[in-house]
This record gives sequence, C-alpha cells and structure tokens, in this order.
Amino acid sequence: MALLGNEEIEAKLAGLEGWERSGEAIVKAYDRGDFVGSVKFVDALATPAEEMGHHPDLQISWATVTVTISTHSEGGLTAADFELAAKIDSVA
Repeated sequence: MALLGNEEIEAKLAGLEGWERSGEAIVKAYDRGDFVGSVKFVDALATPAEEMGHHPDLQISWATVTVTISTHSEGGLTAADFELAAKIDSVA
C-alpha cells in the first residue's frame, strides 16, 4: 500500500469531520458520555477493524475515546487509514 503525499492527506482530511493529522497518523477524540459508553464504542470498532485487517490505536479516558490511525507497516498514512476513519465515524 502506497504512502500518501501531504496534498493527498490534506484533501482526505477535508472530507472527514473532526480528524486531525498528528505526525504520521490521524487522530480524533469521541465523547461517549461515560466510561461504559466508551467501552461499548471501543467494542463496536472491533468489527470494522477486523474486517479491514487494519487496527487503530485506542485510548480510553473515562468518557473520551481517542482513536489514532496510521499504517505502521508503511511508516505513515495510506488510503486504508482514511477508509477506516470513515468506517469509525459511521459507527459513532
């Protein structure tokens, strides 16, 4: 899978609400209301991640789940990262 250039990354970010670039990854925080909501949200992310064989880094801080996506094997951002971000948004 090919790494995306800066212009491609910015264009794809423009199509995703709330996602930001953080180095060689994209990041978004989701407010799920409370800890149980956060855990349920993380559980719901397992299916699309497994279907794609592409797994985000997840951090739970009570009501907030922070999702970080990068293609670690490629060392940066690929089209798969933005596809997964859109799928996560649809779950949210």
